[in-house]
Amino acid sequence: MTIRVLIADDQAMVRTGFGMILSAEDDIEVVGDAVDGVQALELAERHRPDVVLMDIRMPRLDGLEALRRLTRPGLVNPPKVVVVTTFDDDEYVHRALRDGACGFLVKDSGPALLVEAIRAAASGEALVSPSVTVRLLRGLAGGAAPAGPGPREEWHPELSARETEVVRLVATGLTNAEIAAELSISVGTVKTHLGNVQTKLSARNRVEIAAWAWRSGLAARRR
Repeated sequence: MTIRVLIADDQAMVRTGFGMILSAEDDIEVVGDAVDGVQALELAERHRPDVVLMDIRMPRLDGLEALRRLTRPGLVNPPKVVVVTTFDDDEYVHRALRDGACGFLVKDSGPALLVEAIRAAASGEALVSPSVTVRLLRGLAGGAAPAGPGPREEWHPELSARETEVVRLVATGLTNAEIAAELSISVGTVKTHLGNVQTKLSARNRVEIAAWAWRSGLAARRR
């Protein structure tokens, strides 16, 4: 299956560079590029991309507000949004993930991580730059995240023992394949558990699941 991608960035060189990287991949097609948040919304409506690469600081409408509008409740088949920015700022990270981003990358992450983040988003997973992941999640454990909508933060008694194991491993940054190997189960079973967890926690993606695990203290509990 080809992953349809929309690039939104106010710098022409960045759009061109991302386009060249992605066009070299057999399973990715760039369907458009936007110079600001307003055009990103227009092109997303026109082209129905699977994934939007969204810069934060753009004229007319910034990327975080465009993200919020693209992922607002009630939309049918909204695109997955991966935020890509020069600014490795905790507030931006928290806001992006809270408002439904399926990934957060800094622009110096490199081509391989960019492609990996797009594929992860398209498959329902999420990827955050290694440079911010540990700091972000530990900050959530210490209560640094701003208040806002998202999964409930108290201990959730409806999680089964296996779901609890899966959530704890998600919070450490493991992929589905790595979790499957750790627990000696199939990748499909991991996805089923994560789907059940998302429903129980009212979480939109695995990043919100990981955030809940750190906020609730589950990630810090011994197995």
